[in-house]
Amino acid sequence: MRIIKLNAIDSTNSFLRQLSAEEGIEDYTVVSAELQTNGRGQMGTKWSTQESKNLTFSVYKDVSFLKVEQSFYISIVVCLSIFKVLEKHLIKNLTIKWPNDILSDNKKLAGILIENVIKINQLQDSIIGIGLNVNQTEFKDLPKASSLRLVGGKVFDLEEILQEIIRQIKIYFILLENGQMDHLKSEYESYLFRKGKPSSFRDIDGKLFAGIILGISNSGNLKIQVEDAIVKEFNLKEISLLY
Repeated sequence: MRIIKLNAIDSTNSFLRQLSAEEGIEDYTVVSAELQTNGRGQMGTKWSTQESKNLTFSVYKDVSFLKVEQSFYISIVVCLSIFKVLEKHLIKNLTIKWPNDILSDNKKLAGILIENVIKINQLQDSIIGIGLNVNQTEFKDLPKASSLRLVGGKVFDLEEILQEIIRQIKIYFILLENGQMDHLKSEYESYLFRKGKPSSFRDIDGKLFAGIILGISNSGNLKIQVEDAIVKEFNLKEISLLY
């Protein structure tokens, strides 16, 4: 496993994507940065982090064994991998907020940004970006953010956590490559934030509505039971969960 460590970079995802385009790189090549100056999250959001206190890294993976419509299973693999590592370190009350945030006590510890390369309607490569709050203790204007240190009450070894996450990602990708999709989806759903509980949502038009999260579809859409027991599916661009 090749790990490229940088002092500072605008985005580890961008760096790794450019590297993979310029030269052939092997699975699980990692780019890790002490400081990421322009980290990106889902839907164009920013990922803000203090230097040398957290993990900001990206992982390269050949995903040509998957169909395009199965791409959400990459998110499932990464979410479960981070979840299991944090669980091992006794981080309490962990949940996965759809599609791919890791929470503890309803506060965000980790975010994931997955960028796939698709050619002729076929998945090729995936750049998996992970931001994990580890030893940071102050989050200005981010009331829903937390860290392993705040939750676990101690300082964590960044290198140890990084290595553990990569090892766990490898384990879950083996399950995925062996076709264990139903098992992976079921495990993901078992940790899903607000599953089975009445919750509030905002749709693409800004309208609020109530519903109950039932799970996800095979393509990764969120399945919500709304009025009159009707079940609807929503993608990331169509809905946001209020909490």
